[in-house]
Amino acid sequence: MKLSFRKAKVADLKLLVNLLADDELGQQREYTSSPLNMAYRQSFEQITIDPNNELIVVEQDQTKPIIVGMLQLTFIPYLTHIGSWRCLVEGVRIHKDYRGLGLGTEFFQWAINRAKEKNCAIIQLTSDKKRPDAIRFYEKLGFSASHEGFKLKLKH
Repeated sequence: MKLSFRKAKVADLKLLVNLLADDELGQQREYTSSPLNMAYRQSFEQITIDPNNELIVVEQDQTKPIIVGMLQLTFIPYLTHIGSWRCLVEGVRIHKDYRGLGLGTEFFQWAINRAKEKNCAIIQLTSDKKRPDAIRFYEKLGFSASHEGFKLKLKH
C-alpha cells in the first residue's frame, strides 16, 4: 500500500476530529458535532502558525487519496541533554479499518525521520494505560517506558 504524508489542511479538520473520537477514550473527550466546535478550528490555526508544531496526516494513495491516520509533532528546545531538542508525539490515530496493516509502523518511521531532520535528540510520547495495544506497538518500535508520566487536568 503506497502512503503519503503531508501537513493537515483546514478542510481535513472534521475528519481528524472524527479520527480522534473513534475509540472509547476519544468518545469521552471529543465532540463531533456539526458544525464543529470552534475551539477545534482555533486550535488548528494555532498549530499551523507555530513553526514548532506539525499536524500530519497519512494518506493512502489512490485515484482520490484517503486520510487513514494522523499525528501531531511538537518540537521543544530543552536545556537538558546539552541544550538539545525533543520531539513530542501526540494525537496518534490510524483509522480502525486500516489498523494491523503496517501503516502505523511506516507512519512512525516517517515521524522519527522528521524528528531527526529537526535535529532532535529524543522523541517522546505518552499513551493512556487503558490502551495496551498502543503501548505494545510503541514498545515494538523501540520506545521504552523509562519515566512515570503525570497529568493534571485544569478544565474539562
